[in-house]
Amino acid sequence: MGISAVVGLANIAILTAMLIIYAKVYKNTKAVFTIGLMFFVGLLMLHNIIAVYAYFAMAPLYAVGLLPYFVAIHIAELAGLSILFRVTLL
Repeated sequence: MGISAVVGLANIAILTAMLIIYAKVYKNTKAVFTIGLMFFVGLLMLHNIIAVYAYFAMAPLYAVGLLPYFVAIHIAELAGLSILFRVTLL
């Protein structure tokens, strides 16, 4: 459970950095596509915030057998977000 929460927090950190970058791009360009990216990042951030909260608030309710799947899902999301962040910086 703790590993999933840590990876979820890493996802939130990357999403926060991307939101800041997209806000700066929108400020300079007023591109509508950038607003879409900001909504996308915002919703993913909301998903991760809820997930991390749920890991701490409802830990006793999760079956132990599910925990490796939660970790795998968050690591896959972290990999995807890391690639998107790298592409954003180019």
